[in-house]
Amino acid sequence: MIMRYPIDKNLVKSTIQKRNPNADKTDIGSLLSICGSYGMAGAAIMSAKAALRSGIGLLKLCVPKTIYQIMAGAVPEAVFYPVDEVELGSFDFQSKSKYCGAVLIGCGLSLNSETRSIVKNVIRNSAIPLVLDADALNIVSENPDILREARATITLTPHDREFSRLIGKTVEEVKSNREELALNFAKEYNVIVVLKGHKTIVASPNGDLLYNEELGNAGMATGGSGDVLAGIIASLTAQGFDPFKSACSGVFVHALAGDMAKEKLGEISMLPTDIVDCLPEAYRNIFNN
Repeated sequence: MIMRYPIDKNLVKSTIQKRNPNADKTDIGSLLSICGSYGMAGAAIMSAKAALRSGIGLLKLCVPKTIYQIMAGAVPEAVFYPVDEVELGSFDFQSKSKYCGAVLIGCGLSLNSETRSIVKNVIRNSAIPLVLDADALNIVSENPDILREARATITLTPHDREFSRLIGKTVEEVKSNREELALNFAKEYNVIVVLKGHKTIVASPNGDLLYNEELGNAGMATGGSGDVLAGIIASLTAQGFDPFKSACSGVFVHALAGDMAKEKLGEISMLPTDIVDCLPEAYRNIFNN
């Protein structure tokens, strides 16, 4: 029997600890993000802005040189590691991730030999928690057994179609049995699964299954919303909070900000960037009530 627990405001409050008044940016935590590609700068920008709005002390962005100028103008708060796309596979991950609390990889990354190489390298060699989204998930779906080689905690953030590719089933099969399939995959590969969608669920390797029942809306069903969620979860994880609780908290905050965006703009007109803009209000709502 699957035990289900709701994700609520109290869980978020117990996860995100109050900052020390004497803290500097290194005390808050650093996140390395390996995202974006030519034509897909937006995904990297949205995940980066969401990570910053979720409190990360220092954000390091590894991006292709083809989108560096766009990224630097959109996210001036970040530190950049621009690389030639053909060199991405040999990116010095170990030195650049030093002192970081987590790595986010995949948002708008694209699929080619270089991105396949960096995703596999990160999974095999990272000693710090990973958050895998979008094209990183598509790369893993080609050989899910690579997850067994991981040294660190991994959080996967697929929607139903991405998850169907991971487990080799149809989207319809996933939709009809989301909880059991997510939980089985989490247990089998020792990962955290955030299965996005209406009533997003979060499954852990030890059998915990939490769900978001009350928050969120159909206006969030727009390309980019998942990048925002990945940025939030990665930011919280990089700050040193428990990866499973960070995933659950990220789902709650994301949905709450989405509902605030709907209230202001309506389901039809709201955008993922509006969710990012509502994050400060969402966090204030959680911690001031």
